[in-house]
Amino acid sequence: MKKRKVELVVISDVHLGTFGSHAKELYNYLSSIKPKTLVLNGDIIDVWQFRKSYFPKAHLKVIQKIISLASKGTKVYYITGNHDEMLRKFSDMNMGNFALVDKLVLNLDDQKAWIFHGDVFDASVQHSKWIAKLGGLGYDYLILSNRFVNWCLLKIGKEPYSFSKKIKASVKKAVKHISDFEETATELAIEKKYDYVICGHIHEPKMIRKENKNGATMYLNSGDWVENLTALEYNRKRWKLFRYSESNYTEEENLFEMEDILSNQLIASIIF
Repeated sequence: MKKRKVELVVISDVHLGTFGSHAKELYNYLSSIKPKTLVLNGDIIDVWQFRKSYFPKAHLKVIQKIISLASKGTKVYYITGNHDEMLRKFSDMNMGNFALVDKLVLNLDDQKAWIFHGDVFDASVQHSKWIAKLGGLGYDYLILSNRFVNWCLLKIGKEPYSFSKKIKASVKKAVKHISDFEETATELAIEKKYDYVICGHIHEPKMIRKENKNGATMYLNSGDWVENLTALEYNRKRWKLFRYSESNYTEEENLFEMEDILSNQLIASIIF
């Protein structure tokens, strides 16, 4: 498969180590691109729900792929989120092409992009972490049961169905939370004179221009790799919201096999 050259790729909310993570699909996507810069915008490894008994090979291969990209020249920024907040004690760490940070400002063709996960705006995360963690566990099992239902639907020729999207759409409070999140992020970005504000956290992919009496900014959310399977791409002064489609990756099994030897060597060299 010929790799697409992209200036910047932003992904978030992969939740490796949980049942809901679409690690195999993400690996296929990362194997199809050659980014100059890769931003991992929080909740990549789900430390909250991490289980020693559940971290399959597909999840490990995503980590191996990211290391492989860094070793080949891609600048990788890992921005901490709430599900991987324990990494914040190591923030502002740099190792070659890899950097661990809490927030990031990038200059894109003379315009400033402000990038952060977004959990700082979430009161449930900041003040009642045990409730948020319990909700995360319930969400994980909801996604797992949803996968089984969709497997059954596909077998009988029906379209897949999203439990969580239906719940979010029917609960006004959830809709208001998303709206408030976007408003808070954009108002701060306009105040700080940023041209772009890029978040994750709420699993709601979006690209929209926001304005108020003080100015304007572009709000972008990279979505997630649990339900939406989306990423943000910046190339030739344009943003694109990428959505994964299985039909575009017919060689996915070969992709896994081709990277095995190189990835294992890279992991071994880092450990030793």
